[in-house]
Amino acid sequence: MLKKRKFIGTSFAITVALFLTACNAEKQNSEQAIINLDESSELITIENEGMKIDYTEAPTRAISVNQHVTEVMLALGLEDSMIGTAYLDDEIYEPLQTAYDKVPVLAEQYPSKEQVIASEADFIYGGWASAFNDKGLMSREELKELGIDSYLQSSSVKVAPTLEDIYTDIRNIAKIFRVEERGEKLIEEMNNDIGDIIEKLPKKKDSIDVLVFDSGSNDVFTATQNFLNTLVTMAGGENVFGDIEDNWATVSKEDAVERAPEAIVVIDYGSTTAQEKIDFLKSDPALSKIPAVQNEHFVVLPLSAASEGVRVAEALEVLAKGLYPDSYK
Repeated sequence: MLKKRKFIGTSFAITVALFLTACNAEKQNSEQAIINLDESSELITIENEGMKIDYTEAPTRAISVNQHVTEVMLALGLEDSMIGTAYLDDEIYEPLQTAYDKVPVLAEQYPSKEQVIASEADFIYGGWASAFNDKGLMSREELKELGIDSYLQSSSVKVAPTLEDIYTDIRNIAKIFRVEERGEKLIEEMNNDIGDIIEKLPKKKDSIDVLVFDSGSNDVFTATQNFLNTLVTMAGGENVFGDIEDNWATVSKEDAVERAPEAIVVIDYGSTTAQEKIDFLKSDPALSKIPAVQNEHFVVLPLSAASEGVRVAEALEVLAKGLYPDSYK
């Protein structure tokens, strides 16, 4: 494989500046909320992943499933509108811990269909498509038949999502719950925090080829063109599997070795610890040949920070410091 190199300097700074400038503007696309106001200014219509839902009032009995969308709800101050949450990947974001403690935890993973019905929920907010299939709760169509509205985080299911796609999701949730001002304030805070991190990025550094290691023993399950790919690029790296047009992909060990990543981002979540994943990479006969493994250049990133939620600045800082540790000494 021909190894592409990018020079991170003036051109990168300009790209980032344009990227953040674009994020300050409301992007008009098919996933953004369409607002219709009746005479009493109560009706809001949301088009989301193929479903169109009318809201005459804000939900009051919401359930969030998947951690990154739970954190969106909490960051918007909606804990009093939540009757439950489920499916943490790791520790809740520390600034949101107090709010999180007020919300009942319904299940370690997805709650059962019976639990959802018994809860008398009026809204389900899912972070991944798996929340609304047979292995999750139930389909969104089934929920609708039960009188339960739903929202699927669009930025988590589309290929090559941008920061603006995350902001669109935040705006949609803020509109559904009638807290638009909070939504804009949250986006402004996120943009400011991201800008602060970008200003501190190392200047004039060659990009580092990066492999994202989620899991796998016989093969490698890796991030391709999901938002983590965007984060790696923003931090000054280049995802070695960023050419695959999907969010995630399973690739062979041989392919991972051939692409010779110089750093490995280890996604931390679930019952297998990040250190156990690192130990596996170092002990595997094939993967141990990767330059990143031989040089022990690992960057551990919580899945909740890597996902399409409110922790973009935190993830960017972890990646930048992990990829260029000498620049932060």
